[in-house]
Amino acid sequence: MNQKFKKIFTLSALFCCTLALFADLPKDTIKNRKDGQYYFQEIANMQALEVQDQCRTGTCWSFSSLSFFESELIRIGKPKVNLSEMFIVRGAYIEKAKNYVRMDGLFNFGPGGAFHDIPYIIDRYGIVPETFYNGLQYGTDKHNHSELNAILKGMVDAVITKPQGGTLTPNWTAAVGTTVDAYLGASPEKFKFEGKEYTPTSFRDFLGLNMKDYVSLTSFTHHPFYSTFVLEVQDNWAMQSSYNLPLEDLWTVMTSSLKNGYTFAWASDVSEKGFSFKNGLGIVPEHDSMLIQKGKDDKHFNNAGADRTGSAFDSPHPEKKITQKLRQEAFDNKSTTDDHGMHAMGLAQDQNGNTYIKIKNSWGTVNDLQGFMFISEAYMKYKTMNILIHKDALPKDIKKKLGL
Repeated sequence: MNQKFKKIFTLSALFCCTLALFADLPKDTIKNRKDGQYYFQEIANMQALEVQDQCRTGTCWSFSSLSFFESELIRIGKPKVNLSEMFIVRGAYIEKAKNYVRMDGLFNFGPGGAFHDIPYIIDRYGIVPETFYNGLQYGTDKHNHSELNAILKGMVDAVITKPQGGTLTPNWTAAVGTTVDAYLGASPEKFKFEGKEYTPTSFRDFLGLNMKDYVSLTSFTHHPFYSTFVLEVQDNWAMQSSYNLPLEDLWTVMTSSLKNGYTFAWASDVSEKGFSFKNGLGIVPEHDSMLIQKGKDDKHFNNAGADRTGSAFDSPHPEKKITQKLRQEAFDNKSTTDDHGMHAMGLAQDQNGNTYIKIKNSWGTVNDLQGFMFISEAYMKYKTMNILIHKDALPKDIKKKLGL
């Protein structure tokens, strides 16, 4: 066979192999991007409302948690309702200001938060649908809290530097509340939903979500397993506790809950090169050289939106074996940081049988997966900070060990 025919034969063989590969893929296979070669088959996919965009705010904790609670309402047979993220943010700004002043400024004050904040605020302020509180009182159609954050920080810093020997008046809390309302809007006193009148607290009661049924889970060795501790991250301003599980137990909770119809809110480090919204993936390649980060993009905080490329995003490759020790070291040396909250609402496998968690992000729908991503088992084990989940989603043996 001459060289010309050898070349034609080789190309034809490759083409036939490619056709055979695609022919073997189920019709409902999902790719990580249009030209990607990760092929996902969904094992479980729970209902969630449409993807939102947090825009220029640090309020992912509210978007992800409320997306989780919206799915919880669907799970228990309540009406589908788009809950107001900014109503929660409003209450959190006010409560964070009180906490910051009580602690004489030796505490975090900023736009960030934790999953605990949502039960904390709902218990105190109630909740309303997005229709009645969109938090856009400053003349734009997209969220941008840069000016609000700067003004609030200046106010609380001024309060804690009171004149020597002076005492605080009660007026400063009203001033903070008025400022928040000027940007986000005052809390609606009453509103109608499906023909019935509610207040924020009566609407909370109508929804029937018992905030005491939701628990935060994490996995670190600097505290005893099967006990609770206050996770040491800046955004945990309310100083709420998480249950501590061994890593394999935490992974079991995540996968079994999704198989059994429960979703969860997921907090993670997204500053890693293996987290790419554009590529629809969160991965931990065995060889770090397979990933490249180009430039910076603070739009999504901690350069999470920076352009990330590399062959590992094109098709599945072997990933690092994540151990409890490796996970703890990353937390201790600050290479794992508390960056972002998302909503885990599905389970999938790639063409090699590797397991991924399907997550709903809050960065709009600009990637090829329309705002969703697939996060590998290795990434979930390595970079998860904590999750918020209904206690009934836990397997009975783990639930028993935690005394739930």
